[in-house]
Amino acid sequence: MHKMLDENYMDLLIDNMVADNLIHDYNVTRINERYSILHSPIETFDMCSLGYYPYHIFPTIYTLSSTVALEKSGVSAIQSNPNFELFGQGVLIGFVDTGINYQHQAFLNPDGSSRIVSIWDQSIINDAVSSNVPFGTEYDKEMINIALMDANPLSIVPSVDEIGHGTMLAGIAAGSIEESQNFQGVAPQAELIVVKLVQAKHYNRAIFGISDTIDCYSETNIIIGIDYIKNLADKLKRPVVICVGLGSSQGDHDGHSALALYLNNLSTIPRIGICVSAGNEGNRNRHYSGVVSRKQSFSQFELRVGDSDKIFSLELWQKSPGRLDIKIQSPTGEETTIVRPQFRQCYEHNFIFSNSRIYINNIIAEEETGEQLILVRFSNAMSGIWKIQVFNRDDIDAQFNAWLPSGNIITEDTFFLEPDPYTTITSPGNARNPITVAAYNQMNNSILINSSRGNTSSGGTEPDIAAPGFNLMGPNLRYAYGNASGTGAAAAHTAGIISLIMEWSILKGNYTTISGRDINRLLIRGAARDDNIEYPNRIWGYGRIDILGLFSGLI
Repeated sequence: MHKMLDENYMDLLIDNMVADNLIHDYNVTRINERYSILHSPIETFDMCSLGYYPYHIFPTIYTLSSTVALEKSGVSAIQSNPNFELFGQGVLIGFVDTGINYQHQAFLNPDGSSRIVSIWDQSIINDAVSSNVPFGTEYDKEMINIALMDANPLSIVPSVDEIGHGTMLAGIAAGSIEESQNFQGVAPQAELIVVKLVQAKHYNRAIFGISDTIDCYSETNIIIGIDYIKNLADKLKRPVVICVGLGSSQGDHDGHSALALYLNNLSTIPRIGICVSAGNEGNRNRHYSGVVSRKQSFSQFELRVGDSDKIFSLELWQKSPGRLDIKIQSPTGEETTIVRPQFRQCYEHNFIFSNSRIYINNIIAEEETGEQLILVRFSNAMSGIWKIQVFNRDDIDAQFNAWLPSGNIITEDTFFLEPDPYTTITSPGNARNPITVAAYNQMNNSILINSSRGNTSSGGTEPDIAAPGFNLMGPNLRYAYGNASGTGAAAAHTAGIISLIMEWSILKGNYTTISGRDINRLLIRGAARDDNIEYPNRIWGYGRIDILGLFSGLI
């Protein structure tokens, strides 16, 4: 069994300069030109390993970004115009997600053959691993078509989407026309590359206090999956759009995660478009922003913990030059000592009356960002109101942000009592170059209440644009059609639009070197904007996506 699938190893994300020094003595899997994965035996695991080793080598954990729209984006007008007639032909759309129901009619050509170029199922163990993938199993189009002709397709290609998220997003972006259901994906002639992500390992979850029952995915698997899509598109000499319908509230919310940096770079390469969901954290009360002025001794904020949320983490980030101390009080009134910022520190505290335990890492300079990070991890957390006191060590106003985990890692019963809905864009949506997509209700042109809001923590404009994201129709696991809402669905809709732009630009010879960053700038220039709203703003970005507006500005 490959170490990527072996639960006896925890995966760590390391720079290749470090990997080159370790490769002879440790198990290492190369990802790309910058990153590798170090497989660390679980015998060495300890909650305070995060403290002795730097925060950034523990892969961020990501969750899913989603739980009629064609007219609102100008797609129908472009496809019915004989001067355009864009349907995504010749363009690839790649998904790193929960897989795909490859037997669904939404992914078939009229002759019954598949529109899927390849499926890499990271979760299926195969001793005869393809040279294209380091673990899991790859199924190319020929094998998928053979399976489709068999009485039992899963006996040949056993890859399935148990959750349905990946199937829905792929269908929204590129589902085949089904007139009897009044359904059509945005780019019904585009072809698909699908990476089914394996669920995050137990110990990669445990270090951040995430239950094994939660559907979530490790940053290492996402990056290596995206790299597979890129390399396959290069091999086929085809333009590709990569859609990331996942997000995480870990990190400084300023585009410094390994995944955000990687996508930022990919977006500058010609013939690669990157589309990212903004997240669904806008109205979930999981962000707190505060300030400790030079005249205050401390600032206090409160966190309500629900009955079901026994393990989870909280991250507090503070930008230079300030320094903060922290003290935490449980619902019973017990307090920790004041924990001051240090290097390689892990403070463990057991609360006697509640039987709760917390680990505090007050990191004076987190290595990837240089900023102060206070990571608080709860174990057997008592329900009730926890009080968090932050002390200013310097004669300067210190502004800080605290975030709870994204998605379904925690329930709706755990939240800040005085939340701030802004600066809730999830990673990697806070990267500058990819197109980051908020979601709006295309029926009444109102933003979805949970759509994450900008800006980045340093004030950078995000989201870039808003796209339809309410009850979008798409294929489900029952070989029928259902609906999805959220920024993941909006990102899939946008990915389909980007494939139409690539068809016009590259396949039709109008702009053959176009990059994802170029497409980002073109989309925000062509966005639909209301006269009574100032743009860009933290909710809508530069406006509503409008491909017709984009082309009207070019021709």
